[in-house]
Order: sequence, then structure tokens, then C-alpha cells
Amino acid sequence: MQPSPFRPSIALTPGVPVDRGASTYTRFAGYFEAHEYTDWVDESQSWKTTCYIGDWSPLAKFRLKGPDALQFFSDVSVNGFSAYEIGQAKHLSLCNERGKLMGEGILMRLADDEFLFTSGPGVPWVAYRHEAGGYRARAELAGAERFIFQVQGPASLYLLEQVCGESLRDIGFMRFRRVRIGDMAFDLLRQGMAGELGYELHGRGEDAQAIYQAILDAGRDFGIRRLGGRTKMVNHVEACFPTPSVDYLPALYGQDQKPYHDWCERRFRSMVTARPSTAGSLRFGDLSALYRSPVELGWAKSIRLDHDFTGRAAVEAELANPRRRMVTLVWNSEDVIDVHASLFREGEPFDPMEMPRNLLGCMHVDEVLDGEAVVGASTSRCYSYTFRQMLSLCTIDVDHAEPGTQVVVVWGAPGRPQKRIRATVAPAPYKRDNRRLDVATLPARFER
Repeated sequence: MQPSPFRPSIALTPGVPVDRGASTYTRFAGYFEAHEYTDWVDESQSWKTTCYIGDWSPLAKFRLKGPDALQFFSDVSVNGFSAYEIGQAKHLSLCNERGKLMGEGILMRLADDEFLFTSGPGVPWVAYRHEAGGYRARAELAGAERFIFQVQGPASLYLLEQVCGESLRDIGFMRFRRVRIGDMAFDLLRQGMAGELGYELHGRGEDAQAIYQAILDAGRDFGIRRLGGRTKMVNHVEACFPTPSVDYLPALYGQDQKPYHDWCERRFRSMVTARPSTAGSLRFGDLSALYRSPVELGWAKSIRLDHDFTGRAAVEAELANPRRRMVTLVWNSEDVIDVHASLFREGEPFDPMEMPRNLLGCMHVDEVLDGEAVVGASTSRCYSYTFRQMLSLCTIDVDHAEPGTQVVVVWGAPGRPQKRIRATVAPAPYKRDNRRLDVATLPARFER
């Protein structure tokens, strides 16, 4: 029987109303989302000028409740918990014994003994550690049946205040509380994945489409955009949010993690442990070359050495003597243009550059050189329409991390024509960080 023309025949995220105008879809965490709604330039400007609504519902959720719940998260993460209040969120880093990341994500304290952790590869890791640890706490796992929407940009507060019918200016950065749209309740977390004022909504799947549509309808007066998969990761580069399987590989490949592999095969079939897809000019003999530590990715400020945690000795040693730092690279525009121009010349062209950036599903890593010496690894190459520049994130040797340092990115896979692209080291984040904006100082009405 042929599928109905009025029903989607691919696994779309259930919380987002189907847009009949979308003709191309992008895969995200086992589901599909529209590639574009308007166009990627328009959508990438939304979080600087108005706001967007985007969907992160396919991320995994791990809910833990019981007297040992806080102790468990203290044991498996580098973060400190000495002053962790109900209604507060933290960005957790989870390491193995070598101090390399197994995953990361957002932990929300729902009650004195109840927590919600949201992540990609981080959730299977904490579920594995919890099951093996004998903690007095009960775990529940969820996926897209619990929605996560983001509303980000300078208009986000005004839009959400209107649609919720109350002031939200009491919600501080990385804090959350219960709010409602009509009779539908959900948790509203102030965070800012776009590097701007922004919020994340967590709630029941049965309310998802109605909440999404209510925000979209009210948002038309504020210039809201729907964020498609093509544009989704641009803000991760501008605002420097390194992403698993994009900017680093979780350290789960190799024989030392075989017990975890076997457990994942039984419990998390979606978290396949086969060799991931990689591309780019960086040459390496082992996938461990793509592992990273929280220090390398710029999260050292969240590390607390006031407790024992997995990987503490390695993390403490690296804090005392860091070897690499996270920076932004600004690629030379003339060299980038030459890559595109090669498609219109005789002979074999350079590898094309997808715009605005590569799609998810393959970790693209390029060599960064000083002369002939490899000094860094470039990831997340991205064209920023806002800055009219090609940017990338880069873990680079500390003696090359000073802004203004000149390096070279090698574009093109080994064995293919390669272009040496001049690049300049710049701070990360590259875009001004407006996440902690004092909302008490904002005017009563939004003005574009």
C-alpha cells in the first residue's frame, strides 16, 4: 500500500507540526527535521535581530530520583555541587579515567533528590555508570516523547512573556521554573545556546505541538523564524559550543571500553559503537586522536577539585599543565574563494565547501599548521553571514593560541588536491556573549 500523501513517511520529530512547504529534510539524532524553512541566511540572522524556535526533542533524557542522586552526579562529573539549588541548571562534563570526555550535557535540579540530565552520548554513559554503581536512586529514560524547544534571540523574553501571560524576568541565567501556556505546564530554562538571551522549554510530548504552534503564532508579531537543520549548528560556532561527534569524539572507541560497548548493544541500540564517519585533512592512526578533555574545549572554569570523580587525577594534571586550548579560526577569504573558484577551472577541483557548514553525521577535522608542524585540529567550519567570514573552532597548542597568531588550515582529504588556507587565531566565542544580559534593564516593549 502506498503511504498517504497527507502523512509523513519518514520519522519526523513528533513535537513539531509538519510544514507542508518543507521539501528537504536533515537527520538529527535518529529523527528528521526540515532542512530550511525560509533560507539559511535569514534563519541565521534570527537570533541576532528577532528570535527563532528550534527543536532539540530527539536528545536523550535521564531522570534520576532518590537519596543518592546528587552523589551519583558528583561521582561521574568534573563539576562541583556544593552550592547547587533546586531550579538551577549546570553544564556537566563526564570523563573516563584518562580525563577524556565521554559526553556532556545539561543537568537540572528538579527537587532535593530529583534531577534531569539531557544529552546525546552522555545519557547512555550515565545510565551505564548508574546501573553498575548500586546507588539508591531510580532512573528513567526518555527520548522525543519529552519535548525540548529553544526560543532564542533578543525578542525571546518578550514573546514568551506574552504567550505565557506573566513576567519571566525573575528567571536568572541557568535557572528555571514552571510556567504555563494555557493549561499546559512546562519548565522554562534560561540558557542561551545562540550566545544571546534565550530559553529552553522542557515538557510533555502530548503538549508539544500545541505549545510549539502557540509560540509560532504569537511570534509572528516579533519576527520569529523556525530554525531548520541547515542553520541549526551555525550558532555553535559563533558562540563556541563544541559538540560531540562534530568537534570531538566521545572516548568510547577501543578495547578498553568493550564492557560499555556490550552494554550499549543491549540497552542503547541507537548508540552504535561502530567506527564513526570522519573526513578532512587531519591524519591519524587511532580515533583517540579525536578525543578531547574539558580543559581543551574551554570548560576548565567548571571543574571543581573539591570532590573525587572519574578521571580526577588526569584532569588535575592537565589543569596544572594544559597543552591545548579552544580558539576560533578566521579563514582568509581570498583562499576560501579560490576553493570555490576551482569548481569553475580546468583540472581537478578542491573538495567543495558545503554552505553554511557541513551536515551532521560525519566528523570533519582539518590539520592546522605552523610551517610544516601540526599545531591544531580545526572542526565545525562554518560560513557566518553576520561576520561575512569563514570560521571554525580549533583545539590548538597553547603557544599558538594567542589572538592574532597566523596559522594555515589544510583543506582537502589526503590524496586529493589540497589548499593551504591562511587563518588567524581569534577568541572563542567569536561573537559577543549576550547570554547573561540583565533583563531587569530591558524596556517593557521589544523594539527591532
